[in-house]
Amino acid sequence: MALSLFTLGITLATLSEMGAVVVVFRHAGTLAGFTVYEGLLVYALAAFSFGAAQLLAGTVDHLGDHIRTGTLDTMLVRPVSPLLQLAADQFSPRRFGRIVPSLIVLVFALVACDIDWTAGRVLMLPVLLVSGVVICTSVWLLASCVQFFATDAREAANSVTYGGQALTEYPIAIYGRGLVGAVTFVVPLAFVSWQPALHLLGRPDPTGLPDFLRFLAPVVAVALALAAAGVWRFGLRRYRSTGS
Repeated sequence: MALSLFTLGITLATLSEMGAVVVVFRHAGTLAGFTVYEGLLVYALAAFSFGAAQLLAGTVDHLGDHIRTGTLDTMLVRPVSPLLQLAADQFSPRRFGRIVPSLIVLVFALVACDIDWTAGRVLMLPVLLVSGVVICTSVWLLASCVQFFATDAREAANSVTYGGQALTEYPIAIYGRGLVGAVTFVVPLAFVSWQPALHLLGRPDPTGLPDFLRFLAPVVAVALALAAAGVWRFGLRRYRSTGS
């Protein structure tokens, strides 16, 4: 019963986020030239990617707790990757409460938007979705690795992950040029929802950035995953057991 209530609560929270997007667009009419259906496409791409990342690596942000309590030492002596153990720690099916409604909204938005479904776009859609999940998961891991050096930095990590999700749920063209540049070239969350949406819709980028960026989501995903893996290994090598 408790699990069902948790799942229902997460589902309702996701639907309320979607409702907020709809309300904003209904009042504004359009945002950065995007209609409400196109806005829902951006939202759904972000919600699905972050929801899947939370499913896969959401508990990694508890790394600091495991360091303080010494349970990370236990994970290190087991014949299984400590990263996999962290990711699977306290796994619960309630995490699907975010993914399922976002997928439903995504399908609705893809149907409602005026998309020219060429063979290239059809083939690119699953690539963009997987790339978005990899990018979000990598950002989650990178932010969590800060706790190797500052065990109380979980809130700072959450500001990047959950804050990044809130940022990417709207067309980033509504933000200032500095922020657009940051989420494109520093923490590349623009490749989770914004650039994929531009590619699917066949729209020019209203921020003035070059059009070839919309094809780079897979490249960004691979580069970010490699960076996250490198930072994780670096942090693990510098880690000193609580008993040492």
